[in-house]
Amino acid sequence: METRTGIFAGDDPFAIAQRWLSEADTSEPNDPNAIALSTVDSQGLPNARMVLLKEIEPDAFVFYTNYESQKAQELDGAGKAAFVMHWKSLRRQVRVRGLISREDGPKADDYYASRSLKSRLGAWASRQSQPLSGRGALMAEVAKVTAQQGVNPKRPPFWGGYRITPLEIEFWADGEFRLHDRFQWRRADAAAPWAVTRLNP
Repeated sequence: METRTGIFAGDDPFAIAQRWLSEADTSEPNDPNAIALSTVDSQGLPNARMVLLKEIEPDAFVFYTNYESQKAQELDGAGKAAFVMHWKSLRRQVRVRGLISREDGPKADDYYASRSLKSRLGAWASRQSQPLSGRGALMAEVAKVTAQQGVNPKRPPFWGGYRITPLEIEFWADGEFRLHDRFQWRRADAAAPWAVTRLNP
C-alpha cells in the first residue's frame, strides 16, 4: 500500500481537511470556508449553492441555514448531501458525501450569538427561498423584527445547523500535465473504519 506523504499525510481525514482549510485561510482572498453544497429534491432533481462551512468536528462538517429554506427541505427529505470545497490559491479541493442530521441545540445557539447583530436580525427577517416583492419589503421586515427582537435576539426556531457525517471524503491536488493526485477515504457507515484508495486523475 502506498504511503501518503506531504499534504496527504495523516490517519485522520478531518485533521487533513482542517489543515488544508487553515492553509487556505492565509492564501484565499475571500471566504476560504465556502463550500458548494449539493442536494436533491423530492423528484431527484439536483440543486447546488454556496454556503459557509462553520466547523470541522472530529467526525463531521457543520454549517447553518434557515430550516424553512429549499435547501433545508431537501436536506431533511433526503437525509444525504454532498459538497466540494475548492481553493484556487492552493489548487486543491475536498469532496464530501454523507449523511445529514440537524444541529439544533446549544452549539447552534452559541454560533447564532456569535454573529453580528445585523446578521442575527436578518435571520429573523428573511423567509429564505420564498418569493419577495422587492428589497423594500425585506428592509421593512428587518425594521419590524428589530423593533420586536431588540438588541439581543434569541436564535429563531426556524434557523439552525446541519451536520454532514461523511461516508466518503476525497482529497484532490493539482498535478502537472493534468496528472492530479486524488485520495478517496471511504467507509460503509459512520462507525466503520476508513479505507483509503488512490484514484486515477
